[in-house]
Amino acid sequence: MTDREVSVVLPAYNEADTIEHTVTVTLSTLESFLPDGSFEVIVAEDGCADATPEIATRMAEEDDRVRHFHSDERLGRGGALERAFRASDGDVLVYFDTDLATDMAHLEELVESVRSGEYDIATGSRRMPGEKQEREPERGVASTGYNALVRLFLRSPMYDHQCGFKAFDREALLDLLNDVEDDHWFWDTEILVRAQRAGYDVKEFPVEWEPKGDTKVDLVRDVLGMGSGILRLWWQVGVRPKIDRRVTMTAGTLLVLVAILLMTVYLDPSAVIEAMGQADPRLVGIATLVYLLSWPLRGARYRDILGELGYRERVGFLTAAVFISQTGNLVFPARAGDAVRAYIVKARRDIPYTSGFASLAIERVFDLLTITVLAGVTFLALALAGVDVTALGASEAPQSGEQSGQTAVYVAAAVGAVALGAVAVIVATARSDRNLVRAALGKISSDSYVDYVASIVERFASDVQTIAEDRRAFALVGGSSLLIWGIDVVTALVVFAAFGVDLALWELVAIGFFAVSVGNLAKVLPLSPGGIGLYEGAFSLIVVALTPVGWSVALAAAIVDHAIKNVVTVVGGVVSTLYFNVSLTQAVEESRDVDRD
Repeated sequence: MTDREVSVVLPAYNEADTIEHTVTVTLSTLESFLPDGSFEVIVAEDGCADATPEIATRMAEEDDRVRHFHSDERLGRGGALERAFRASDGDVLVYFDTDLATDMAHLEELVESVRSGEYDIATGSRRMPGEKQEREPERGVASTGYNALVRLFLRSPMYDHQCGFKAFDREALLDLLNDVEDDHWFWDTEILVRAQRAGYDVKEFPVEWEPKGDTKVDLVRDVLGMGSGILRLWWQVGVRPKIDRRVTMTAGTLLVLVAILLMTVYLDPSAVIEAMGQADPRLVGIATLVYLLSWPLRGARYRDILGELGYRERVGFLTAAVFISQTGNLVFPARAGDAVRAYIVKARRDIPYTSGFASLAIERVFDLLTITVLAGVTFLALALAGVDVTALGASEAPQSGEQSGQTAVYVAAAVGAVALGAVAVIVATARSDRNLVRAALGKISSDSYVDYVASIVERFASDVQTIAEDRRAFALVGGSSLLIWGIDVVTALVVFAAFGVDLALWELVAIGFFAVSVGNLAKVLPLSPGGIGLYEGAFSLIVVALTPVGWSVALAAAIVDHAIKNVVTVVGGVVSTLYFNVSLTQAVEESRDVDRD
């Protein structure tokens, strides 16, 4: 026990008109039920632009029970509270809003609920059944909807999560703060939800509450921010803990099976199997050899990227590392194979994890940009050549497939536009002193997840800038990316030839580039292992939509094309894994423990 049992923190932002009165009332109320010298009041001043800092400093100098923590920059409501709580002396930590909207007659019950040891956390409630409080219409509607969503998604039995009137056991709060991510308005909710999940005893009791002054909550930006906070926390505490390799693989497999079953409604599987049996095995073999040529190029590109980051390695070693990581992406969910590559270059060549992940980020940006450019340029070329890119050719597809083909083309164009726009923003951020994404997201949301997304963009921008500043390196990595994905397309064209597809050469090349590019864009989201099912579906829809090729042949070609690429990847990955004596599972687990920041 410290000399001061209770620390009351008052979060203050531009409270010059009220802060002195609030501190005086707080001290007077605490004196009424606590022994002298057993409490302190801390003004957690959060980057104020008015006279609040001067007033708080003066009060702290005049009364040793008052302390003032100043911040030149906005920390956010939660951030200011957390900073003050960590620096406080009390075993019971309390905070309430400085407008004193909650009747201070409830302060003794709030403090004693925790001080007595009966509860770990206590919180006032304006929404307990049978209790009614006067609220402005917009506040009442927003609060009702918000708490309903928290109860629904986060399974919290509480009625009011945002009431600014809470007390905590010090040890319990500091334990919870290790996991709390939000630093603004959602902080209260996240604390309460995580506390309940962790098994702490939480007391919710009714309080008299009267709104005073204008709310500092932006009913657009902050409500959206808290909404995104609900979804983030739901994912973290309700969904992610239940997702393991078995669940992900099962879900991905089920998705593929459902897609196959739906295909059978409009397509005879035997026709696809028959079409696959008619493929020329010699050309399938040639397609395999063609695809193999891309792997040394992948290793060389990775060498050039690492070279720009200050590391020199052999192409052979790096090609094997790429083989292993791509095999990992086929086996593990959420592209965990990328982490495997970072592990390998760290374990075998002592390249720091930060540099390993940075090199992967650069590679992904160039891949995304290259695929999108290929898809977009081919799309425009087809349109300029007079091909109706929104209509079906004279295909064998059933009538329902006609609409699906048109939809796929529209979706492909949209995905390409969004991807190109995203890369453009990242590149623009890399060339600018400002994080354009952070600025845009900050206008619509205040949740900490915005900072997380923005920080990812900042890292990407920094990584891209490393290459973009060197024109020779940019041209080298960009040129090798075009060669890699060009070979990917040529592989598909040879597979088409194996099926005897009767198309003009220009049409075959154009459709091949478009179908392969869109198929790979469809794999960007890791919804199934290795994108199996997603690639085939997008590839087939594009071919059927824009050519006279029937569904059975288009799907058969897509399956064979993707199978060749996956088989080559797995064989190369297995050989490389045995050569390096690397355990994929161990690599994934160890890389997950690394702080990528």
